[in-house]
Amino acid sequence: MPTLSEKNSSEAVRSGEMTERARTPTEKSETTNVAESTISDDASKHITGMEDIENFQIAKTTSNDVKEREEQDPNIVGWDSEDDPANPMNWTLLKKWTNVGLISAITFIVPLASSMFAPGVAQVSSDFNETNPLLQALVVSIYVIGLAIGPLVQAPMSEVYGRWIVYATCNILYVVFTVACAVSSNISMLIVFRFFAGCFGSAPVTIGGGTIADLFPPQQRGRALSLYTLGPVAGPAIGPIAGGFLSQSEGWKWIFWVLAIASGVITVGHIIFCHETSAVVILNRKVKRLQKETGNMNLRSKLDRQISNTEVLKRAIVRPAKLTILSPISVLMSVSTAVVYGNLYLMLTTITAVFEVSYGWSTGISGLAYIGMGVGNVIGLLSFSITSDKYLQQKSAKGLQLKPEDRLPLMLLSGPAIAAGMFWYGWSAKAQTHWIVPILGSSLVGAGNMFFFMPMMGYLVDAYTIYAASALAANTVLRSIGGGLLPLAGQSMYKSLGYGWGNSLLGFIMIGFTPVVLFIYRYGEYIRTRWPLNLD
Repeated sequence: MPTLSEKNSSEAVRSGEMTERARTPTEKSETTNVAESTISDDASKHITGMEDIENFQIAKTTSNDVKEREEQDPNIVGWDSEDDPANPMNWTLLKKWTNVGLISAITFIVPLASSMFAPGVAQVSSDFNETNPLLQALVVSIYVIGLAIGPLVQAPMSEVYGRWIVYATCNILYVVFTVACAVSSNISMLIVFRFFAGCFGSAPVTIGGGTIADLFPPQQRGRALSLYTLGPVAGPAIGPIAGGFLSQSEGWKWIFWVLAIASGVITVGHIIFCHETSAVVILNRKVKRLQKETGNMNLRSKLDRQISNTEVLKRAIVRPAKLTILSPISVLMSVSTAVVYGNLYLMLTTITAVFEVSYGWSTGISGLAYIGMGVGNVIGLLSFSITSDKYLQQKSAKGLQLKPEDRLPLMLLSGPAIAAGMFWYGWSAKAQTHWIVPILGSSLVGAGNMFFFMPMMGYLVDAYTIYAASALAANTVLRSIGGGLLPLAGQSMYKSLGYGWGNSLLGFIMIGFTPVVLFIYRYGEYIRTRWPLNLD
């Protein structure tokens, strides 16, 4: 029987061979994240493929360095084989999709809560005798601001201590603060509890992309991303449908009770059925188990960067800020996302008022007007799901290099689609045409939003792989700030310009931003590789 040292040595040899071949994303992510060294500027300019960028982003090292180190050090612990079932990439489809399904479910509930409460604001103002319009708007948008703060801590924690523990802790606290919202006795309490609910609820919205990167190679991520992305985009549009009827029949407090019950059930399901997906954390646990069994304290993970946990956490906390400030491509994506998300929430603030005032609908019935945007979301989701993975698989079959930018073609349609929908919705609402006309316009906005958000999330996951949580956190911060602050000006804007010119202004903004999206698609690869960012 071979000794542990011999076994680890053979593993190291196999790992070195895998690194040299660099055939699949799984193999690369296992073998390259082991050392902190640098790539020359000249070398970094030639990183063009999906595989090369993952190598650069994860390791900043060369295949020969890794192979030589692992061959010389029998204490390095890795996967037992290329087909090791402990590797999340090798899990069964049932196990993978159970994780993705439950994470997508809570990711749907959290954004849903951002707008589900909107139809009940009038009742809250009446119950608490609150007449300040700014506080009335803030009680809705403060939740989205909380969604911007949470990722700054949750993403780093998930990359250091694992995804599962962050999900479980934050989901439980989300349920607690949602219940606190339901029992609030004044508007100040409600605002504070809504903020903390948003902070802790942001965990699945932030970390979910990292989980998908843990489980699927690039050419298989499209469907998982489609299911996961549905929540952040479709949730705010679907929420008012249920919230309108619920607040009308049972009162605004029951909105929070329903959210707490639904998220509580999903949280229990996640704790029972989901597992840790971070390869770094799984191998670290394996090392600790083997150290305890063998007494060999020199054993270490092949993904170990040989720095203290404190230093790892410090770097992880700084990582989203570095991406927000120092990465040109990340900044472009984040600003674009903030504009699109801000436009979405500005439009959402008008729908209830349009159909209550202009069409005489009740609070409950007016929520049905959001169905148009929901149908558009589904159309956009199906479009991305059908085309994205298929395109990458065709490129891979032809032996062509896969790049993160391969996710972006559908994004080129987002600006024109959103702008056309804004014009359609705004002017038909102003003219008080048949109610189906503005709803059809809103469906075009919904499809355009999905054309933008789904390629954007796919791009960030493919470009940053094991650091996808940090990349999405950086993006979520600006996105949530845009979605949380811009609607505060919505009532004043529509009061001054009306629904026609008010929504046209948003449409013109999207037209003006379309060249930015085209620029990202055409020059994104050059920007990403010309100014790489050391995220270790």
